[in-house]
Amino acid sequence: MHWLIDGHNLIGHMPNLRLDDPNDEEKLLAHLVRYKARTGQRLTVIFDSGAGYRPGSSKKQGGVTVQFAPAGQTADQLIARRVRRAKNPQALMVVSSDRAVQTAARLAGVRSLPAAEFARQLLSGGGNTGAADPGAQANVQLSADEVDEWLDIFGDDQF
Repeated sequence: MHWLIDGHNLIGHMPNLRLDDPNDEEKLLAHLVRYKARTGQRLTVIFDSGAGYRPGSSKKQGGVTVQFAPAGQTADQLIARRVRRAKNPQALMVVSSDRAVQTAARLAGVRSLPAAEFARQLLSGGGNTGAADPGAQANVQLSADEVDEWLDIFGDDQF
């Protein structure tokens, strides 16, 4: 899964970050690098251009691609363009609470996640990406001995 993240939109939903902090992008990137390490997801964060940015530039840090919108364009426009051009829309996930970005994603067949929900994942240390837990198994069959062992450990008072 390749995640396209509206950087400033996400910062606005992070309780420990502020958009008026000159280091807000680097602080968000630190959270995203940790998330990437936990989940292995491919992450691209796109920021609007501003005074401290190199418009139109890209860099990679900790496995996370960081892109700055060129002058005269917004992160929203870049994300919308990327989802419209996606060859495999099912392989993308957009993180933004901006309605226009969510609409562009939906029309292109790309899933989206509100920034507030993704912020909770970042802060909780969780890696819930909507995919099934690889450790979870359905219809696990236990032997009678295994059941007895679990009942010995946890008690069978409720059964």
